[in-house]
Amino acid sequence: MAHEDAASLDHPILAEDRTAGWLGLKVRHLADGHAVTTMTLREEMLNGFGIAHGGMIFAFADTTFALACNPHTGSVDTITVASGVDVNFLKAGIPGRTLTAVADRRAQSGRSGIYDVRIYQSVPGADDEVVAEFRGRSRTIAKK
Repeated sequence: MAHEDAASLDHPILAEDRTAGWLGLKVRHLADGHAVTTMTLREEMLNGFGIAHGGMIFAFADTTFALACNPHTGSVDTITVASGVDVNFLKAGIPGRTLTAVADRRAQSGRSGIYDVRIYQSVPGADDEVVAEFRGRSRTIAKK
């Protein structure tokens, strides 16, 4: 599913992204309109039921979405941000498991885009399973 590409793992938006650092997000692959990241579900990321808090899954997907929307070479004039998202939670995220987010651009027209992010979790002795589907709508705006 994911593969490493050492030349493309650096992204300028991560330099000051304290949330991505706290999540333990690791970039596995970047390309135009595409990003693959991983993180491990830690105890402080769980809700009162002992499973992944939906906000943690959302933050993980949202950061991967941002990496796919913005060129890893950076931009002098613009940034691309979320204009709206939908997320569907399909399975409980289990503590200690590794999550992988795969983001892909589905459509681009002018300054607007649509991206899908699929979040998988590792399952010992079995294939990864889909935990959530995230669809993000992007808008490119002037950098301030």
